Amino acid sequence: MDITHANLAEVRTMGGPAPSRRTLLRAALAGAATIAAGCAGDPRPGPRTTAVPGDPSQDGTQQSEETTEMTADPTASVLLVYFSRAGENYHEGGRRDLEVGNTAVLAGMISDRVDCDVYEIEAADPYPEAYDPTVERNVREQESDARPAIAGDLPDVAGYDVVLLGSPVWNVRAPMIMSTFVEGVDLRGKSVLPFVTYAVSGMAGIDDDYRDALPDSDVGAGLAVRGETVADAGAELEDWLTAAGLLDEREADE
Repeated sequence: MDITHANLAEVRTMGGPAPSRRTLLRAALAGAATIAAGCAGDPRPGPRTTAVPGDPSQDGTQQSEETTEMTADPTASVLLVYFSRAGENYHEGGRRDLEVGNTAVLAGMISDRVDCDVYEIEAADPYPEAYDPTVERNVREQESDARPAIAGDLPDVAGYDVVLLGSPVWNVRAPMIMSTFVEGVDLRGKSVLPFVTYAVSGMAGIDDDYRDALPDSDVGAGLAVRGETVADAGAELEDWLTAAGLLDEREADE
């Protein structure tokens, strides 16, 4: 779900320094959609769990322009971490109830293709089922730079070479609970691959946000998938995984 709030950009521009790239992007997107959430696609089973987007006119997927080369390989130890929200979501200008959130669908598609452990981030205080209250809560969390608590223990990431980080895009950034996660585990020296589902924003600079937050990690090119088309994103997903060194080309062709 990609949540955009029309008035948030105004809050950031009442005096102070010149607006940042993110502020300008938020203002532009606010003009395009008062509320946009990424998103909806045909629900599919979420990923197996173990112990442990650019031009709004584009359909399908969009890889980040970032071209950081990854050192991962198909034998690397991989942890897939994702946050997703089911319930009432944005869909083609309207609303649709999802049994499985779009990011969970994409995470399931990844875990079907890559040998990995999976950790689902769940909020200790769950987000509302309804769409508008979720928008309102997200705005409050962004404005206060909140770190929403995660239910349960965080995973031990010490034994992993690669960490895949997935989330929706909410108001042109990752949900604040993703900051709770990356600040709560030690990702130094690891390859980090971001992926998102969105409505109108594409990657929205989230990969760069992770680079800023994780200066001692190798944050690679991200993948942005429009929520309404996530179920059809298999080919683009495989291209991304292959480019990252996590999927052999022969496996992608099978």
